[in-house]
Amino acid sequence: MLSLAILKANPIAKRNRVMRTSDTDQAPSGKLSQQVVAMPKDTNASGDVYAGWLIGQMDIAAATAAGHISKGRSTTVAMERVEFMSPVSVGDQVSCYTELMDTGRSSMKIRVEVFVTDALGARTNKVTEAVFIYVAINDLGGIRQLSNSN
Repeated sequence: MLSLAILKANPIAKRNRVMRTSDTDQAPSGKLSQQVVAMPKDTNASGDVYAGWLIGQMDIAAATAAGHISKGRSTTVAMERVEFMSPVSVGDQVSCYTELMDTGRSSMKIRVEVFVTDALGARTNKVTEAVFIYVAINDLGGIRQLSNSN
């Protein structure tokens, strides 16, 4: 166990302490759908990215996938459990990978995995994942059926 003094003096030790090796040392599955660099405006006073900003990036990635799948407009209706495995820092490259899990008559379940690469490109690790549920909608905002070619 790392001592509290080491954690306070060394933010890298603190960051590595919260990562779970079994969860973070895996390759992404799915398709790269969103990639962005975390900027200072996206962070709290400690320099860690806000969870809401990261969820927003995940939603953009899922929306991109849902648009391709539905061949038109779609909207987020739910998001399943999100667990943050390690913080994201300013300068980290955030990559969101999407994978279609299931479709219904009008709905799509899309898994989003988020990996970050540090500013030096020295380390890439998984920081979170979630499942987003989208529904295809028409121009008036009503639910519509997915096309048969999906």
